[in-house]
Amino acid sequence: MQETAPNGVKIRSACEQDLPLILAFVKDLAEYERLSHLVTTTESGLRDALFGLHPGAEVVLAFDGADPAGFAVYFHNFSTFLGVKGLWLEDLFVRPAFRGRGHGKALLQYVARIAFERGCGRFEWAVLDWNDPSIRFYKALGAQPLNDWTIFRVTGPALQRLASMQ
Repeated sequence: MQETAPNGVKIRSACEQDLPLILAFVKDLAEYERLSHLVTTTESGLRDALFGLHPGAEVVLAFDGADPAGFAVYFHNFSTFLGVKGLWLEDLFVRPAFRGRGHGKALLQYVARIAFERGCGRFEWAVLDWNDPSIRFYKALGAQPLNDWTIFRVTGPALQRLASMQ
C-alpha cells in the first residue's frame, strides 16, 4: 500500500528489499535516543522478525521524493478492558534534515488510519521523558500522556532468570 500525503510525502509499506534502510533507520533512531549501545539487531534478525513466517511487526517508510525521510514500526496488542486489539507504535523516526516538514505527521496519520481500519480500540506509544519536541508534537495532534503508568521491562539475563524461576 502506498499513498502520497497532501504535503507530497510518499509513504509505503516496507518490503524485504528495504532491510538495509530499515536497519539504518533503527541505528539513526538509537543514536538520537542516546541508546546506540543497545542495538544488537542485524539485517538477518530483522528479516526473520519482520518478513519471516510469523512477522512480529510491520514497517512503513516515508520518502521525500526519492530520499528516505523516516519510518514507523508498529504491531498489534490487545486491550482486555475494551475486548479488542490495539496498535502499538514501537518506533517513529524522521531524519533531522526532514523534520518540521510534515513527515512525522504523515507517518503517524498513516499508522492511525491502519489502526482505525483494522478496528483497533487504541493506538499507543511511549516517548522518552526528555524528548520535549516529540512530546509537544504528539500533544498538538491530540495525543494524551498517561502519567499514571510506568513502563517496566525485563530483558537479557533478567528475562532468563525470570523465565526459569520456580
